[in-house]
Amino acid sequence: MQSKKQIAIDAVLKAMRLCEQVQAEMVSTDAIQKRDRSPVTVADFGSQALICKAIGDAFPDDVVVAEEDAQALKENAALLSRVTSYVDGFTKKRVSTDTVCEWIDRGSGDVGKSFWTLDPIDGTKGFLRRDQYAIALAYIVDGIVQLGVLGCPNLAYRLDAMDVERGCLFVAARGEGTHLYTTTGDFLEQVCVSEETHRFAESFESSHGDSDAHSKIAEALGITESPVRMDSQAKYGIVSRGEASLYIRLPNPAFPDYRECIWDHAAGMIVVQEAGGTVTDANGAPLNFLTGKRMHENRGIVATNGKLHQRVLKVVSSQLSVVS
Repeated sequence: MQSKKQIAIDAVLKAMRLCEQVQAEMVSTDAIQKRDRSPVTVADFGSQALICKAIGDAFPDDVVVAEEDAQALKENAALLSRVTSYVDGFTKKRVSTDTVCEWIDRGSGDVGKSFWTLDPIDGTKGFLRRDQYAIALAYIVDGIVQLGVLGCPNLAYRLDAMDVERGCLFVAARGEGTHLYTTTGDFLEQVCVSEETHRFAESFESSHGDSDAHSKIAEALGITESPVRMDSQAKYGIVSRGEASLYIRLPNPAFPDYRECIWDHAAGMIVVQEAGGTVTDANGAPLNFLTGKRMHENRGIVATNGKLHQRVLKVVSSQLSVVS
């Protein structure tokens, strides 16, 4: 597992640098629309290409289940050229557009006994706003997440501190705790959840959850401080280092049958767990990463400092008739 951890760390750090370059130079033409109308950027494709290449080179038999594929990119020659130019900056020799597409499509594997799952940019809208986003990579064996690497290029070392550095890498391996690094790979600290903090985290985009239900739950728990709203699995990161005691994501009532994607939670989940917290669905069931790209047997997400967890589940059960 140590070799996989180091390859994953190096790949995510490289992808973070690519994303920062794209964001610094970002123009409107760097985004296209997928069929579900969510934006996809040069950085999504570039990040996935670099990470899938790294895994494929080191572990050629490993399966990667990632969010993107290269089909839309192949239909946009100008965008493909831009992606290739960015990826070129992180390879030892120039690569062709066909090679970049091949690397991206290494992420088209299927869920099985063991596999990686990747979100090359979790929180693309946050990325486009130059706000919070994450590169999320996890390794799963027999349905159990064994390794999670979560890169958050815009997340400050401490949320409430003034003039602190930005850019964090969370690394969690099963049984080893959660460790925080800089964007250059320098170790900062081992992090742990807090039983003292009484703060709530939720998605920046109201459409990503049931914000009214979240407010009722916070009120029932006696949480009076304004919630921390941010995009991406960075929310798991702030729970893991004790800056929030609770992150809830319940289905938006407009989409009651929505089920979460595995790459949106696998890395964040182990980051919280190894920091001493607890993550389940809204019914208290473990997250099931073996039902395909979506967690069909789970509904909603509850991540806490552990101490609050059963109380939160009880409040969720009593407050929300939509959760069965």
